[in-house]
Amino acid sequence: MFTLEVSLRYSPFPISIQKKDHDEVLRIFEHIKKAMSENADSILIDLTCDKIKSKSISLLSREIIAVQIYEKSAIAGGSKKPGFSLES
Repeated sequence: MFTLEVSLRYSPFPISIQKKDHDEVLRIFEHIKKAMSENADSILIDLTCDKIKSKSISLLSREIIAVQIYEKSAIAGGSKKPGFSLES
C-alpha cells in the first residue's frame, strides 16, 4: 500500500490517501506537481482512497505546498518514515 501525503498552506496536519497501485499513485503525484507549478488559476484536485472507500478529498492546487509518497512496509509491520531521513 502506498500513501500519498499532501501538506496544505496554514494547516499543521497533512492530508493523506492510500493507493494499492504504484503507477496510479505516481500518476496522481505528477498531476499534483504539475498543478502546483502552473501559474494559472488554481484547479480543484479530487482524491479518493483505496483503503477507506468512503474517503474523498478535494483540494485547491494553490493551497498545496508539498506532496510526497511513501510505502507501507508489510515486513516491519509499520511504515517508512515520511520525508527524508539519514537512517538506513
